Amino acid sequence: MQSIIYGWPYIRGIVYTGAMKLKFSKYFLLLSDDTRQRSLMLLRQEGELCVCELMHAIGEIQPKISRHLAALRDAGVVISRRQGQWIYYRINPELPAWACQVLDAMVAEAAKQKPFSTDLTALAAMPDRPSAVCCA
Repeated sequence: MQSIIYGWPYIRGIVYTGAMKLKFSKYFLLLSDDTRQRSLMLLRQEGELCVCELMHAIGEIQPKISRHLAALRDAGVVISRRQGQWIYYRINPELPAWACQVLDAMVAEAAKQKPFSTDLTALAAMPDRPSAVCCA
């Protein structure tokens, strides 16, 4: 759901200034990969996740998840922060409103379909999630 706060679009608790420039073609190319789609949808639902959480939910190996997150980070779609030896990713708060709307539409539809519907279940069942204890 979108509303306006202080003149900026406000979606799911994050204020988007729209200052970031993102080409349609680049964004849709990034969204064309299943691993990137699944990662973005989990990030959109959960807010912030580390690579190990994405690995557990999606069922892929660390190098593959990291490579796809690097592509998203290089394009400015996600941002990262380091905490100790772990890197946490989240959707860039500067992502244009149109890009957020596309992502929200994907999340709404994909939540009804496999493998996306099972990703959140797998993540919720993950023991020792980093939010409680750092993972190895």
